[in-house]
Amino acid sequence: MNDGRDKPAGTAPPAPTPPPYRDLPWHARITVANLSLVLFLVLVAASVGVLGGSGRELDYWANFTRFAGRFFPPDFSVLGEAFAALGETIQIAAMATLFAIVLSLPLAVAGARTLAPAWLVFCTRMLMNAIRTIPSLVWALIAVAIVGANPFAGVIALTFYSMGYLGKFYSDAFESVDAEVARALRALGGGTVQTFQYGLWPNARPLVWSTSLWMLEYNIRSAAIIGYVGAGGIGLQLHTYQEYYQWDRFATVLLMILVLVSLLDFLGERVRRQITRRSGLPGRT
Repeated sequence: MNDGRDKPAGTAPPAPTPPPYRDLPWHARITVANLSLVLFLVLVAASVGVLGGSGRELDYWANFTRFAGRFFPPDFSVLGEAFAALGETIQIAAMATLFAIVLSLPLAVAGARTLAPAWLVFCTRMLMNAIRTIPSLVWALIAVAIVGANPFAGVIALTFYSMGYLGKFYSDAFESVDAEVARALRALGGGTVQTFQYGLWPNARPLVWSTSLWMLEYNIRSAAIIGYVGAGGIGLQLHTYQEYYQWDRFATVLLMILVLVSLLDFLGERVRRQITRRSGLPGRT
């Protein structure tokens, strides 16, 4: 009997309610998250052996206190030459970041699915993956072997290292922009350059600039390390003091790096926050 409450024709029946998670069979509970957690725990269990050290009977705490005591008091007589080396470190990072930005933008365009054909996107992203695979310290060793132990080697090393990251960040930024604008420009006959200039760049620019500032901060930290293998900067001083067991001077340089990195974190976070707030982008931490 029809009571007038029949559903209109064409209305889909309600979707069945899934059973509670605890009622699912064991194989239905296997998710990517659960599987990755199990694999991680297995890896940790298999890695316990690395905590065994050298196997010799050593008093680790006594060794630590004796070694740490050599750092105090720091020798501030080297502040002058340390400041000069710190300035060179910042210069290396600044030039490397500039070169990386210029070289990464074409890579990002070629690696963005909204701008380039699929075959070019694949080749470009594989290239950027290969660049990111090589650590900055290895890039520094390669550069030192080619151009010698000097600041230019540090610029080369950080330029290549940064390209792998900036190229990926930039291409992701271009892809995150509303693709409708790019499609409309292409439908009107616009080429890749016009699509990028008027459809993507105005919206992606804040994110690109924010990422570039983060890369500059990172490169200043990295420049302090790659100098340890001869690529210029304050890392070269660290290596010299370590070679001659001048740990009090080593401590002074470490304190300077700590102050610089803390200042960069403080200023960089606020600058990026202002950029993202004005552009309406989600904040980057």
